[in-house]
Amino acid sequence: MPSSNPAFSRLGAAGNGQQYAGWGAPQPQYGAPAQQDPYAAPSPYAATTTRYLTMDDVVSKTGITFLVTVLTAAATWALPGDAAWGFALPAVLVAFVLGLVIAFKQIANPVATLAYGALYGVALGAISEAFNMIYPGIVMQALIGTFGVFAGMLVVYKTGAIRVTPKLTRWVIGAMVGALVLALANFVAYFFMEDGLGLRSGGTLSIVFSLVMIGIAAFMLLLDFDMADEAIRRGAPAKFAWYIAFGLLVTVVWLYMEILRLLSYFRE
Repeated sequence: MPSSNPAFSRLGAAGNGQQYAGWGAPQPQYGAPAQQDPYAAPSPYAATTTRYLTMDDVVSKTGITFLVTVLTAAATWALPGDAAWGFALPAVLVAFVLGLVIAFKQIANPVATLAYGALYGVALGAISEAFNMIYPGIVMQALIGTFGVFAGMLVVYKTGAIRVTPKLTRWVIGAMVGALVLALANFVAYFFMEDGLGLRSGGTLSIVFSLVMIGIAAFMLLLDFDMADEAIRRGAPAKFAWYIAFGLLVTVVWLYMEILRLLSYFRE
């Protein structure tokens, strides 16, 4: 059955082409019939050279990607003084461009995914250090909150309490696009008003907006889990696990940053 997920639109494209002999193709010669060995035909039970995606692939590749991100963030945090901020902004810009390329071209490559994780690790290390200096202990609280939301949504998905349907997917993506447009409008408004639209000023509206963003990020995790299951069902190649790891990393980093912001509002 065809899928509405664009990540799987190309999975069945390879290997379906057929070649037909044209007028210039060599014609069979008349004479004695060619001897054919009936046992020379490939067996339908012969092992294939293509290794298909498994849940172990998804778990291992996602674990490696997250480990690279965490180690890079820790190394950035350990830099003396304000040296981390000298790398943070370039890392964010490069990671943003690389993330767009991976997402739109659907690149399932370990180099691209791990490079993205390392770049965002640099940015997360600098940002986390700054937040922790102002609000001691807030990073550990944000990490615990992020892990709690991730584990909770995984349980919700596995138990079928919330099923990922095409309608739910449209609602979640629509909400995500709307929230990102509001965040962008708030950023632009900072150039004209002191607090922008008030979405990040620390007041009640900021708390509500962060809660909405956390909710959207949590539901995005459901879409990521469903993408992994659908890829396994459709027999995607094993390397597709790197694309799934990329998607999970994007969602988890977004979730962590929103929880970090929300905790900072309560600290104020």
